Amino acid sequence: MIFDARPCELGEGALWHPVREQLFWFDILKRTLHSKTRSWTFPDLVSAAGWISGDALLVASESGLFRLDLLTGDRLDVVSAGTASTRSNDGRADRQGGFWFGTMGKQAEKGAGAIWRWYRGELRQLFSGITIPNAICFTPDGAGAHFTDTVTAQVMKVALDPAGWPVGEPQVWLDLARAGLHPDGAVIDAEGRFWNAQWGAGRVACYGPDAGFLAAVETPGAPHSSCPAFGGPDLKTLFVTTALEHLDAGARARHPASGKTFAFPGVAKGLPEPKVVA
Repeated sequence: MIFDARPCELGEGALWHPVREQLFWFDILKRTLHSKTRSWTFPDLVSAAGWISGDALLVASESGLFRLDLLTGDRLDVVSAGTASTRSNDGRADRQGGFWFGTMGKQAEKGAGAIWRWYRGELRQLFSGITIPNAICFTPDGAGAHFTDTVTAQVMKVALDPAGWPVGEPQVWLDLARAGLHPDGAVIDAEGRFWNAQWGAGRVACYGPDAGFLAAVETPGAPHSSCPAFGGPDLKTLFVTTALEHLDAGARARHPASGKTFAFPGVAKGLPEPKVVA
């Protein structure tokens, strides 16, 4: 069940690279990208990635996006985004090969962040006034996108045009406020089901395409589940990052798996993460 026991202060950005057949994930507050066999530490905060090739990732950092060569560790800045007072958070590639990522205030200042899309060399700010951007994921047909501002407890859905740009205004798709749940990272499986890590609840909850609750996978000993990803050779393993952040010494002792990365085989079948079009 524990895939990797290294504790992350703020685990995030789980990504299964379909060419390398390798999981990558981040510890945002330790400025580190992890894999099972190697880690990369940077001078700035890093949080999410998409894959460009077998040996390169597009990484979201506090200053924008950069290309990382996984063999040499070399870094090439691609585009700037946000301000000096913001950092990146959640991010994921869409079905058209664009890369969506969120920015937020470094102290989670209200409304300081935004959601952005980079596609074929163009960067656009899609939605502003975001406090904690999360749950960025896409329907299997590429015609819709989800995202949330965690503090609202509402998961939004917006239609996409054939090139992957939003069309019209986002609508509330799933309202978790009454249940007292805090939506964090999310991923959609091959059947169009929405899998959402819920911060503080120690679980990844599954909802159908109609937003109806179906099931939940618990992360025992780790209440702050943060980001799911499907991977493994058959894409049937659910990987989940967790966090130590906001747990005092007593809570850390009571929840000894906090910050570790989980793996749950046979939960559902995922979709391959799309290649980012450089």
